[in-house]
Amino acid sequence: MNKKELLLHEWDICYDKEDWFPPLHEALKGLTAAEADWRPEGAAANTIRETVRHLAFYKERMLKRLSGEDPHYPDGLTNDDTFAPYGERETTWEEEAVRLEHVHKAVRAALAELREDDLERPLPKTTVTLSVTSLVVHDAYHIGQIVQIRKLQGSWPARRHFD
Repeated sequence: MNKKELLLHEWDICYDKEDWFPPLHEALKGLTAAEADWRPEGAAANTIRETVRHLAFYKERMLKRLSGEDPHYPDGLTNDDTFAPYGERETTWEEEAVRLEHVHKAVRAALAELREDDLERPLPKTTVTLSVTSLVVHDAYHIGQIVQIRKLQGSWPARRHFD
């Protein structure tokens, strides 16, 4: 397996392929808007919807960088801001989930088009390879949070079966 195949495999297990942890598609499957907006007690916890916004933001940034665009953001934009609503109107839970799916698949398609030597290109401060690997680990971290929130609210199955 070459580096590109490994990156694509890692990218796939974050969204729709089972591995050591459930992929995002499974972690979000069947989730209602009320469940996506449920917040565990404590100010430090984000809702699932907020986490999905955050994940979509960083995937969109990756997609822009892979396509050669300079993702311009307002001065003072913080990581915390990426959990907040975006756009001129509030989007539905379903729209936010679809946005995440579309950008995940778009990044995968962009990665699949790269040549092996493109993986060492700066993006912007580190390489494509390290940027993608970092985003995969970021996804895995937040998938764990989503599953934990679902367990706390009782919307995660007591036993989960997969092949």
